Order: sequence, then C-alpha cells, then structure tokens
Amino acid sequence: MRTPSPTRPTCKAVTPQGLALPAVLRRALWWTLLTLTGGVERRGRLPRGGCVVVANHSSHADTAALLAALDARHSPAIGAAADYWFASPWRRRICSRLAAGFPVRRTGGGMDDLLTRTDALRAGRAVVLFPEGTRGRDGALGSFHRGALVLAEHAGVPVVPVAIAGTDRLLPKHGRLRPALVRVAVGAPLPASATPAEARDAVAALHRRTTQEPLADSAARKRVAAAAGSRWGLLAGFLWAGAEALSWPLMPELFLAIVCVAAPRRALKLSLAALAGSLAGGLLALQLSASGVQLPQPLTTDRMRAEVRHELAVASAAAVRHQPWNGIPFKVYAREAGRADITPADWLARSALSRGSRTLAVGLAFGALGFLAHRLRRRYPLYLALLGTGFAVGLALIVRGWS
Repeated sequence: MRTPSPTRPTCKAVTPQGLALPAVLRRALWWTLLTLTGGVERRGRLPRGGCVVVANHSSHADTAALLAALDARHSPAIGAAADYWFASPWRRRICSRLAAGFPVRRTGGGMDDLLTRTDALRAGRAVVLFPEGTRGRDGALGSFHRGALVLAEHAGVPVVPVAIAGTDRLLPKHGRLRPALVRVAVGAPLPASATPAEARDAVAALHRRTTQEPLADSAARKRVAAAAGSRWGLLAGFLWAGAEALSWPLMPELFLAIVCVAAPRRALKLSLAALAGSLAGGLLALQLSASGVQLPQPLTTDRMRAEVRHELAVASAAAVRHQPWNGIPFKVYAREAGRADITPADWLARSALSRGSRTLAVGLAFGALGFLAHRLRRRYPLYLALLGTGFAVGLALIVRGWS
C-alpha cells in the first residue's frame, strides 16, 4: 500500500459557505495593508461557480493582491511552492492561515496535489495558481505549465486569466517594500480545453493593458509634488513656518496639508522642515520682543494676548503646551514670552515639545491621507478648494471666538 507524502494535503470537501468568514477576514486584512502602501484596484469579476485562476507572478505581494481583489464568496485558495512556503512550521502557518495557501510540489507529485482541489472547485471555490512556477523578473512573463489547465478540465470549470500590475514595484524580487499602486485585472473565462499558450497570451494581453493604462492625475498635484520633492520644497516649509511664528497669519499646518497630500513620501521631511522653521521663528520672535521690537500680528486679538500672559504668569515657558489645542497662534506665545523675560533655552525646549507633537502629527496624517487617496489624485484641485474653504471658515470661527 502506498504511503502518502507528508506534504500532500488530504482532500476535504468543504463548501465555500463554511469558509466565508475566514475569506472575508483575509480580504479585509490584505485590502487594508495594500491601501496603506499605495492602494489596490480591481477590474472585472470572477464568474459564478468554481474556477481556476491563472495569474502572472513577479512578487511575493501577488498573493496579497489577489486575496484583496478577488471576491470572498469564492473563498480563493492559493497554490504555493511546497519546498518554500511549507518548508518550516512558521512559513506553513503564515501561508495556510493568512493566504489560504496549499502546498504544490515542484519536484514531482505536483499534479496529484492539484487534483485534491477538484471537489473544492466543484463546490464553487476559486483555486489560484501561478503557472510560471516561480517569480519572474522585469515584468517578463515565462512559459505556463499545464497543471492549472489539467485541473480545470478534470473539475469541469473554466480557466480565468488574471493580470497583476504594480507588485513588482511594491515588493520587487529580492528588494524592499515601497509604496505603489497595485492593479488586478480579471479577464474573460477561457474554456477548460484551452492550451497553456492561450492562457499565457490572455494573461499577457491583460497585463499589457493594465500596465499601460495611466493613473488619472491632476496637473496641479504634479506641480506641487515636483516642488515638494525638491530642496525648494523643504526651504518653503521652513520659511512659511518661520514667518508664521513672527507675523504671517497662515499656520504651517496649512502648508503641510497642501504639500503632504500631493507628495506623501516627503511628508516626514516636510514636517521636520516646518518644525525647524517654526522653532527658529519662535526663537527670533522672542528675542525681538525682549528687545522691544513688536511685529504686526494680523488675525489675533487682545483676548488671545491676555490669555497667553495669564498662562505664562502661571506656568512660565511650559504654558506653550496649551497652544496646539486652544487656537491661539504660536506667534502670540512667542512675543508674549519675550515680554515675560522667558529665557531662550527654556522657551526652545518647551516649544519644541508642543510644536513638534502638533506639526509632525499633522504632517504625517496628511501624508497618510495622500497614500489612502492615491486613486483620487485627479481630484486634487477639488481637495485644495475644500481645504481653503474649510481653513478660512475655521480661522474666522477661531478669531471670532477669541474676540
């Protein structure tokens, strides 16, 4: 009697309904993670009933892209190389639990492993296979093995070509993770009698259309992103924040809201530049005020200045901790601190903490928004209009509240 291979899975006829919740949770997990790293788009849908999905393979992120994009009602199962993903207990757990993976041997016996999925296909599940057998390089599509087509013919289900684009930028082979938009295109079903060459041609055609389709963008966003990505963007953030700490009425958070959404990868550097400018401007404002120089402070009120003088009298330089939350501009605190003879060292230490927490939090939050709204770049002018309107209304309400 033949002893089964330890890597060969046992066949259990489980309906997709019994696997619906894990499939939904896996889809939610990978959709969330890919959204945070640049977004995921899907074109087309799988047909009703079971099917064998054949897809190109250039990155370990391909599995995540498929699980995020394919319908959970199909409870997709992913064929994975037994000699790699099931070679150790921790890889086996990750692959089977987080990716619904099942082992397929690449050195003999792989067809037997695939045929154990026949009942699942007939029950309405989708079985996802990478017919190239390994990850390709530079977007080149390798030849397809016959296993996926034999399985589809054996189960009497169609073969569905799927193209994945962007994962080679998101997580290159032997490279590091970096933000990128991922696109998944689902093609028309092929008959189970299709040849490997026909399946490969269908996937290749889908892949060409998907990669050549440009992401709709706004000319305004492109110009802002180009400026933010240059050294002039950092200088602009520094000068804007420094001017606001002296007299300029528009807070640096408005600058960060404009540029960090347009260039989210630069959010941290832009936020640090704005923070440095704010601290430098605040220190200069304190020194000027202590010397008797009073710069104009538009859109501030006597009540604001009275409140700041009271806070400084009670808590000295530590009073600036209230600034991120009470709506009083930073320049009011800086000038009144100079009048109160706060030492520059004490002022710098206290203001760095309060301004740093706010400036960095705002900049990184808008950078995250830029990543999440990656697919809405064409709406950037509308975003600017809404941002400007919201800022103007908010500023008017703050000034009126402190009048």
